[in-house]
Amino acid sequence: MANWTETTADIAGTQVVCVRGGTGKPLLVLHDEMGYTGWMTWNEELAKTHELIIPLQPGFGKTPRIDWIRNYRDLAGFYAILVREMNLDSLDVLGFSAGGYTAAEMAAADPRMVRHLVLVAPMGVKPTTGEITDIFPMTARSCLRASVADPAGTPEFAKIYGGEMTPEQFEAFEDARAETARIGWEPYLHNPSLPYLLANAKKVPTLLVWGTKDRIVPRGCIDAYQKALTNTKLVEIADVGHRPEIENSTEFLRAVSAFLAS
Repeated sequence: MANWTETTADIAGTQVVCVRGGTGKPLLVLHDEMGYTGWMTWNEELAKTHELIIPLQPGFGKTPRIDWIRNYRDLAGFYAILVREMNLDSLDVLGFSAGGYTAAEMAAADPRMVRHLVLVAPMGVKPTTGEITDIFPMTARSCLRASVADPAGTPEFAKIYGGEMTPEQFEAFEDARAETARIGWEPYLHNPSLPYLLANAKKVPTLLVWGTKDRIVPRGCIDAYQKALTNTKLVEIADVGHRPEIENSTEFLRAVSAFLAS
């Protein structure tokens, strides 16, 4: 695996832990509502052409919670400060699920910040049909298993989540769920005004990636993003669920790499 480092940056008075690795153009990666999974095959491959910058969201892992962040728009504003204070200027942004929600809020607030936007099974907008699955009544383990179409057939799923959950892992997942509920409970993991504000980002090249067996984010969310944004490309990956980056890394990397190189 490529070398990566864990660094800490003082951002607006908060010590934010970031995982950084690779060389090339900066790529800001925003993890999903369950937290950073560790350096995987897709990270390794993208790190050959990009420097991956993966902040651990406030309230997740080693980054402390920030009380004034009350919703995902606040979180997007915080990451905008991070981008400026790290002197990253305009950069590519890749967001997964709730991280895609945050990335979309960033682009809506300041489209000049984002060169390319990649949204993987993004939450953030009310789906035109269907509903974003309510993950909070589920146990953490049930939620994780629901995120892939075939857990047994996804080797990296077992690498991340296999075996018995240690007390430390259980606590980390529950902390992540608590923070997601705190900032995304009402309205549930979407912002009614986001589709309208995305008019600011209509010229930002955007790639939407969605697995056809996603049980967390319905196709209606993708349709809503396509309606709000005009410069979009959609890649559907067959027979995978909410985590195409580990369920079919080859197709995921082919789509993302080609888009970022465009």
